[in-house]
Amino acid sequence: MTDIEFWLLMIAIFILILISAFFSSSETALTAVSDARMHQISKKGDKRASLVKDLRAKRDLLISAILIGNNAVNVLASALATSIAITLFGEGGVAFAAVIMTLILVIFAEVLPKSYAFKNADKFSLIVARPIKITVKMLSPISKIIGLTVSLFFKEKKENSTNREEELRGLIKLHSAGGDNSDRERGAMLSSVLDLRVIAVEEIMKHRSDVVMIDYNTDYSSIITKVQNSSFTRHPVFSGRIDNIVGVLHVKDIFKKINKNNIQNNNIDFGNMISPVYFVPETTSLYDQLQAFRKRREHFAVVVDEYGDFRGIITLEDILEEIVGEIDDEYDNTLPGLTSQKDGSWIVKGDITIRDLNRTFDIDLPDEEASTIAGLVMYESRSIPSPGQEFRFHKLRIRILNKEQNKITSLRLWFDNNNLDE
Repeated sequence: MTDIEFWLLMIAIFILILISAFFSSSETALTAVSDARMHQISKKGDKRASLVKDLRAKRDLLISAILIGNNAVNVLASALATSIAITLFGEGGVAFAAVIMTLILVIFAEVLPKSYAFKNADKFSLIVARPIKITVKMLSPISKIIGLTVSLFFKEKKENSTNREEELRGLIKLHSAGGDNSDRERGAMLSSVLDLRVIAVEEIMKHRSDVVMIDYNTDYSSIITKVQNSSFTRHPVFSGRIDNIVGVLHVKDIFKKINKNNIQNNNIDFGNMISPVYFVPETTSLYDQLQAFRKRREHFAVVVDEYGDFRGIITLEDILEEIVGEIDDEYDNTLPGLTSQKDGSWIVKGDITIRDLNRTFDIDLPDEEASTIAGLVMYESRSIPSPGQEFRFHKLRIRILNKEQNKITSLRLWFDNNNLDE
């Protein structure tokens, strides 16, 4: 082998190593690149971002083309190196070439380029998009043949929505866990958006016992007094029995059309002020209900069970609070039904929801079998407990304080970080 041949082969090996580094870094960059970032760049008119999106949309062809190109140049580089080593050292040069080329390829064609590409995925993917697109087109016939061969051995499983949702939940927890309070709040908000499809209206509705209702047959002055003393703007109107809801009365409609003389003369027809009632099943998911509110341009609905009986009310604000947390106005109390005690315990109304408790205290009480704390106590105790009885479950100590008939109206809670031996 002449000196010229030797150096030509060395230059060829060097170029092949550079090509191998290019394929390795491109694979990492195009795999790790942010889809959201590329979408934004593409909207600004950068055609390279559109190429990246197209390449990622056909990942099978992308990965196959890169692997074919990468392996081809690695094998060729190793073959040339082996040829030089045999010429210089004889048969022992084979082992020498294998060791040297393995070290060179791992360090300079794999680790270094992939590390750089991973740290600069968005920027680097834009740089390599065009040459990789050309490579994929050139090698697509071979890639398709390889894909068909692989499909003979493995049945391709389509990724379902559940797997994608679990992956998204994992990403949200991963990014919010190590951040500050703002990151955690954003993570909780995004998780709540995903929960809208699995939470039913009955889990967050205002129960019928807490709804301020209007009797259609009540005198006008009593109705005015009731709505003036209420912090709510909409009230279900019933006739006869509570389950017979005939409409919804909006406070603003009253004060638009009446004055003191009208009230005193009892000549106001409240029937003209009542809006049609919008009924929804208690099993409706929050996502479906939110879409229904938007479509109907409604803010208020009456919740009924499978028999058509009145269960409670659901508002647009209730659903939004599930996403962003409590939305208080000047008439709202901070988490009504919850009062702190000097010893660290809490007096809790029985109908306060488990979701509100979980959000307020950052705990994880189960809400699969019951939606309120009273319901959870009855489910766990398998009984209707009496005042004075105590229970311990889910890292809670619970004492029943009051009960009306079969309904637990108030409880006292101690958490595991409080004095449980009191």
